[in-house]
Amino acid sequence: MIQTLNATNYNTNNQIPHDSYSLIDEFRQAMQAAGIKYCGDIIADGRLHRFRIAGHKQNSLNGAYTLHLDGCPAGFFQDFKSGLSRTWKKSGGSRVSYALLQQMKETKLKHESEIRQKHTAAADKAVFIWSRSKPIAKQSDHAYLVKKRIEPHGARLYRESLVIPIHNEADQLVNLQFINPEGVKRYLSGGRKRGCFHVMGDLSEKILICEGFATGASLHEDNGQRVVIAFDAGNLLPSAKNIRELAPVSELIVCGDNDISGIGQAKAREAALSISGKVLIPPVPGMDWNDYLTGGRHA
Repeated sequence: MIQTLNATNYNTNNQIPHDSYSLIDEFRQAMQAAGIKYCGDIIADGRLHRFRIAGHKQNSLNGAYTLHLDGCPAGFFQDFKSGLSRTWKKSGGSRVSYALLQQMKETKLKHESEIRQKHTAAADKAVFIWSRSKPIAKQSDHAYLVKKRIEPHGARLYRESLVIPIHNEADQLVNLQFINPEGVKRYLSGGRKRGCFHVMGDLSEKILICEGFATGASLHEDNGQRVVIAFDAGNLLPSAKNIRELAPVSELIVCGDNDISGIGQAKAREAALSISGKVLIPPVPGMDWNDYLTGGRHA
């Protein structure tokens, strides 16, 4: 069917130097210009400070900065999620010191080590939960499958939730998606998702790449081709690149959502362009391929 300046800076006498506010504001503006939005206090004590970047998940500490204003004012800031890192120095000041550059590098390496530890712990938990999940064989085994009009396609049942395994490019189980009967989705805390995916069907000449499990199930049931589920629009690009490495001669088709916001379409085109693939978008605004292929919205 488908072809602020809340800034505080203290010197050793616990007093605010005359020009500190303007320097801190300059530092904040540099962060914002780089795409890092932070409205909290900036403490210029030369130490490392982790913070939540505006727009990121609650309790996440994906941002970090160091700033000192004595001598030659300088600092750096980082966004661990995007990988962005920048140094900063007072306008007209001398170059950033080697020690500051080393601190920035060490901060990044420490964060990467923390992430790897979380990924490893989550992967171990995924294997444990998956081994204790109940295999299911029919649509009536879970309310979400009934609502979406799809079959399980390898999903299992853990307590009341549908469980979808998520594998990395080496086919290792690294995370799980849980979908409760109302359709609420969650993942294992600390688990890797970027570049990872769930696969339905055997290797085929054409491989379809999409966002969600229900969408992937509907696509596979409609045409029998292998389907790769990336789980969200932001993961289409890294997942598509990994699939291209794994299937270099297959025709890859990114089946995006027709979002009212336009995000699904844009991310699908970006992913397809990166792998010399094709794009298919449902013709009806607001629908994904599950909506379209099953005759309406069920979410």
